[in-house]
Amino acid sequence: MAKGAHGSRQAAWEFFGAELKRRRENAGLTQVELGARVFVSGGYIGQFEQAIRKPQLDVAQRIDEVLQTEGFFERLWRKLIQGQPYTEYFAHAAELERLATKIYDFAPAVVPGLIQTPEYARAVILAGNPLATDEYVEELVRARMDRALLLKDATRPVYWATLHETALRVPVGGPAVMAEQLDHITTLMQERRVLVQVVPFKAGAYPTMGKMMKLMEFEDAPATVYTEAVFSGNLLDDPAVVRRTQASYDLLRAAALSLTASLALIKAAAEDYRRCASTT
Repeated sequence: MAKGAHGSRQAAWEFFGAELKRRRENAGLTQVELGARVFVSGGYIGQFEQAIRKPQLDVAQRIDEVLQTEGFFERLWRKLIQGQPYTEYFAHAAELERLATKIYDFAPAVVPGLIQTPEYARAVILAGNPLATDEYVEELVRARMDRALLLKDATRPVYWATLHETALRVPVGGPAVMAEQLDHITTLMQERRVLVQVVPFKAGAYPTMGKMMKLMEFEDAPATVYTEAVFSGNLLDDPAVVRRTQASYDLLRAAALSLTASLALIKAAAEDYRRCASTT
């Protein structure tokens, strides 16, 4: 995603927010009053108006109903989301990653996107899009690598990933690609940019088996959980759901190896792949 493209999208979201504020004030509603009618907090309305956060589609639709704007905000939302380099169901989560102060990922079978290498990402994308053009695949790879840039910022969020050992052992892209991918994780850990723990096979059953989760915390907004299924995703910020997710992460980390032991396992798996690559 080009920097200019991101800037133009951000300007468009600022227009969305300015229009929301103008039409809300014309309707004689405060942020709190509008929020109550569309089932979000007044603080959320303020963040929509400042283009800090983006509303989900159902919220944009309810805003249209309350402000009687004849689908204006839904149409604008769809236009802006369709301009994203991400699938519609993931676009909001990608925006929230940039705002988060802490990100906790759990991945049962695949390395999370924020710590993927281009070659690993390309192999994952091709597996799901075997007939896609090179241009389409490369666009998706670039978008994923752009997301990962936030881990290089001085103001990067605390990033803590918990992986199941399956993610280390499935040879995505072949031995050479996996060796490079695991070396990349090793480097990020040794540079103290990320924290990574591994739930080993020998741990047996573990919490939330087979379900990916992303928990994001923010400076001035409630924590949000993102979960994903086949061609669908959910952003959940209900406090009870967030608390249950936080408890699940605590149990996952309890089942995982220590940071030091996890690093040793990742290094050993990378070496296994290197030996395999050298013999093929």
